[in-house]
Amino acid sequence: MINKLHPNKIPYLLVYDNKGNIYEDKRYYAVGQTGNNTVELTPNDFIELPFGSDLFFLPGRNPIGKNIKTGEIEIIDDKLAVSAFVAPAYTVTHHAAWNTNKNAPRLPLFAYSAVGWLNNKFYVPAIRIESDIRQDCEQFDQKKVISGAKKILKLKPENRLIKHLSYCALEYFCPAARNYFLNRWEAPLPTSPTCNSQCLGCISYQPKEHKISSTQNRITFVPTPQEIAEVAIEHLETAPNPVVSFGQGCEGEPTLIWKTLCDAIILIREKTKKGIINLNTNASNPKAIDEMCKVGLQSVRVSLNSARENIYNAYYKPRNYTFNDVLKSIEIARKHNIWI
Repeated sequence: MINKLHPNKIPYLLVYDNKGNIYEDKRYYAVGQTGNNTVELTPNDFIELPFGSDLFFLPGRNPIGKNIKTGEIEIIDDKLAVSAFVAPAYTVTHHAAWNTNKNAPRLPLFAYSAVGWLNNKFYVPAIRIESDIRQDCEQFDQKKVISGAKKILKLKPENRLIKHLSYCALEYFCPAARNYFLNRWEAPLPTSPTCNSQCLGCISYQPKEHKISSTQNRITFVPTPQEIAEVAIEHLETAPNPVVSFGQGCEGEPTLIWKTLCDAIILIREKTKKGIINLNTNASNPKAIDEMCKVGLQSVRVSLNSARENIYNAYYKPRNYTFNDVLKSIEIARKHNIWI
């Protein structure tokens, strides 16, 4: 686990001046937003901004801070708010606090963390929740990713899945796709253009009427079992600690095409017994889970926002499946004794 030190006092609020400059306003301490409430923060809430994080200014939104002299929470009307998009492995505890103007544009689906500045360092209210370093930004040399992508595309120019992964790695800087081209750890196997959930925060598809930009484009085709196997076999055979995973952020629900996935798993296991075949899923299709386990699925991660059915339904808005189907899928996976 990588520890990040707390500051010795509350960091100053960061603001944007509409002239391309982000700087600290030493009249104000940074505050946070939780739900509809603006809250004061303590030094122990903050850690140093993790490597690979980004800073955003927020158009049409004025920052909120704590006036150091008066102790009052105030809106700074002549500046724009600033937030941080924190690198993978961390969970943000407080969003940035701002006041939204009448004609402010909608923001895309990122996590807008509070952020401050103190002693020549950026600080954010966040905690590290993942000890694994596989997706840490420090682990990636983009020049090597580009080189690896060019090499594999040249060797396998007809494989549509590899072309898709190259776009993910080079345009979206997807950690999983980048790891594939670096020939290590976990490689993604996106396959499904459609989904039977209608998640409010879906990062690969948003209806036009929502007027919200998804952060990445969803795969537009179903790879053949042969295309999937071509990616997976070599990775499982040659990469250290190899995993291949169906169910990625750039696709819908993979169990909707479970027969294709079963055929791919069979092809993979005919050639290699190495590594782990994993599925990230909403677990809406118990039969799909059962059949995939029978042919060699070894691990499954079930996407859940809550164990309470009403809360689950409010977010996932399931189509043609129920919360009980999810529970049944988990039960089936347990009977097959795979990792859940």
